Amino acid sequence: MYDLNVCSHNREAYGRALVELGSTNPDVVVLDADLSTSTKTSIFAERFPERFIDVGIAEQNLLDIAAGLALSGKIPFVSTFSIFGCGRGWEQIRNTIAMDSINVNIVCTHAGLSLGGDGATHQALEDIAIMRAIPNMQVIVPADPVETRAVVQYAAAYQGPVYIRLSRRRSPHLFDAAGYRFDPKSYPVLREGDDVTILSTGNMIRKALKAAECLAEDGISAGVVNVHTIKPLARDAICSIAKKTPAIVTLEEHNVIGGLGSAVAECLVQDCPVPMRIIGVEDRFGCSGRVDELFEKFNLTPAHVAGVVKNLVRER
Repeated sequence: MYDLNVCSHNREAYGRALVELGSTNPDVVVLDADLSTSTKTSIFAERFPERFIDVGIAEQNLLDIAAGLALSGKIPFVSTFSIFGCGRGWEQIRNTIAMDSINVNIVCTHAGLSLGGDGATHQALEDIAIMRAIPNMQVIVPADPVETRAVVQYAAAYQGPVYIRLSRRRSPHLFDAAGYRFDPKSYPVLREGDDVTILSTGNMIRKALKAAECLAEDGISAGVVNVHTIKPLARDAICSIAKKTPAIVTLEEHNVIGGLGSAVAECLVQDCPVPMRIIGVEDRFGCSGRVDELFEKFNLTPAHVAGVVKNLVRER
């Protein structure tokens, strides 16, 4: 059973998972672009300094060097903030890494509005859309520290490029470390529901669960599912969910264009149409402010989610 009050950073779990991998596999190498204390690759750097490269503020070089290391038989993990990795490094990701399906793991942190006071220039709300559109790229957004560790292990074993998106904020503990197994073709059901299912991802899972609790008080049974893998989307799993509940709502800390909602809608409209609503940032840039205030401003609160669900159920 999940506990929304016990939280820790997924990026801390990422740093520790890198050390765990590095302890058993000497081919694991880690690269960063002058942000290792924030991305938590510094944890690996302290343990294995000979296998850590800080390229400085040079994201294109970061990715090209990682590609070269991968072609030399290494297993590189590269990290920076999402806006810099997906923005400044897009051409290198597309042409150098993805085009030949080179085994580079791109783990970007501080995605979405959760960067807070740094404002619109640093708040990546387009990164999932960017990476989804690149052939051969997998896109994964882990929801808690246990899942983050499992995803890092999966990426290290997977042959090909992977984009892993992490938030700056703490995440609630949703899974038991002893029993969790990451499967890109299966999505964990965190709460069962009969009237509607809320599909969410990453740090927004907490808000989806809180919304479901509020809806239960009003007699609406809302399920919550953690869609950790956005590309390739597990279409069979999404259709199975749609057949069990008569309506779907998606919730994400990303532009409503090109992210989780778009991926789910593309699946449903072709394979199993049901009434659906997409909740995210409504095609706008972010702005500077405290994170909770930004979630209020951009309608990413449990109360707003509950209101959308109520309207959808009523209309249906």
